[in-house]
Parts: sequence; C-alpha cells; structure tokens
Amino acid sequence: MPKTIISCAITGSIHTPSMSPYLPVTADQIAESAIGAAEAGAAILHLHARVPETGAPSQDPVLYAAFLPRIREATDAIVNITTGGGLGMSLEARIAPALQAAPELASLNMGSFNFNISAAEKALKDPQPWEVDYLRSTRNLIMSNTFTQIEEVVTRLSAQGTRFEFECYDTGHLYNLAHFADAGLIKPPFFVQAIFGVTGAQGTDPENLMHMKATADRLFGKDYLLSVLGAGRAQFPLVTMGAILGGHVRVGLEDNLYIAKGELAKSNAQMVAKVRRILEELGHEIATPDEARALLATKGADKVAF
Repeated sequence: MPKTIISCAITGSIHTPSMSPYLPVTADQIAESAIGAAEAGAAILHLHARVPETGAPSQDPVLYAAFLPRIREATDAIVNITTGGGLGMSLEARIAPALQAAPELASLNMGSFNFNISAAEKALKDPQPWEVDYLRSTRNLIMSNTFTQIEEVVTRLSAQGTRFEFECYDTGHLYNLAHFADAGLIKPPFFVQAIFGVTGAQGTDPENLMHMKATADRLFGKDYLLSVLGAGRAQFPLVTMGAILGGHVRVGLEDNLYIAKGELAKSNAQMVAKVRRILEELGHEIATPDEARALLATKGADKVAF
C-alpha cells in the first residue's frame, strides 16, 4: 500500500466567523494555520481567501498574495488553490487566484449541483448580517460547473502546469471525469476527492463511499488516487473508512469545525494530528510532500508563481 496523503482544507467558504472563533480569516491567521497543519503532517494545503475585515469569502488574488509566499517559505507542502471559490461567484472570479499563482494543484468541481448550506444558520452566534444572507441564499443556489466551464478551467490551468484535485460530489461526477479523460484533456494519475455530506449531493452513508470507490475502480483502474472528504460530524468516520479501503484523507476547518462531539477544533493542526494518529494506529505510513508529489505527478514547488 502506498503511503497515505493527508490534505488539510484551511478555511474554505462554507463556515462563517461567528460559528467558531478558531476559523482563520486574516492572511496571518491563514498562513499560520496552514503552516501548523503542514508541521502536523499535511502534505497538501487546500486554500481559500477571506476578506480580513468581515471574514467573507473572496477570490481576490491580492488576498492570496498576502499569505501564499509565507506558506511556501515556511513549508514544502503542496499548495492546492480552490477554483470553487465562494458560492455564487462567476467562473472568471473563481479561477483568478489559480491563474495568477500557477500552483501545483487546483481543486475542480466535476459537475453542477444544488449546494445548500442554509441549515448552518442554526450554528451562528451573534452573526454579521452578511453571514445570514449568505447562508439563506444557498436555498436557491446551483453550483455551476458545466462541461464548457470544466473544459475552460482544465485548458487554462493545465497550460501553466497545474494539476487537479477533482472534487466529485456524486457518482455522476466520476463519469464526467471519465469523459474528459477519454477526450484526452486530462492525464492520469487522477486525484479524485470523493465528497460526502453537502445537502444537494450524496449523503454520508458508508454505502455511498463503497459505491463511489467501486465506480472509480471500474472507470479508472490503477490510474487514480481516491481521497475522502466527509462534511461535519462524518469527517473522521468517513475518512478513516476511506483509508482502510486504501484511500487518502482530507480534514480541516473548511469541512468540519469540531474535533469531537460538542468540542470546537482549535486549529487545523489539531485536526491533522488526530487523523494522523488514527492512521498510524491502523498501520498507515504518512506521505511527505515530496512523496505526495511523486504519487500525483505534480510539477514541483519550484515552478509555481508565488
């Protein structure tokens, strides 16, 4: 079995500041949290930016430029920049930071789907007005990732050597990925992030993970790496199950705010340390950033633009 890659999603665009005082918002907080996660064992750092004054999601490349060089100077982890951005953003806004930074990895959603996080409103504590409006607006939101949009992202980012974390929220997204592979627009190894627990997509039932893996095995054979993301309380059980099945794992405050029942995680490093402890108890070896680079065939940290 190859070594297990731990990805850490540092802040995301789902949770809002009033849900947890530990959610990184400013450039300093994002950089420090990412560096801590890498030191704890994360080989990949999945990054979003936020407006420092409010904590609102932003894809302004200037905000990314405030923390990307610090992360690169302090760690050799693979930087993975989102192209999902914040909910409701245009495609051009979503891909702007990755186009400017030319990272080793960028996330890429593999299909359009309903993305409803309005139920998270109950977790708000003395929220800013934008937080309430943002969450409620998702009752009428479609996360748009058409075939034309996916091809545009693949074409423009591949031209600068960026590879992809293919985010698959449903089994159909695996078939979309196979479509682009068959067309020759993407090359293996395919880094498939199977996502469970977003309202509007597949749930966190273990059977769904088994079905996703069986489908990916059938479509891609040995040409892919499976990683598992479970939202909320399903995070640690599902990623553990994925690892037992031979996959890789993703944790972080983007996906889940709690380290245990009723206990907020104080840092991303704490979450990485917990999943690392679980994996090592199961006999897994943890991949270093360079070992992850070899598995994913990325271009190397010396070829990014930050």
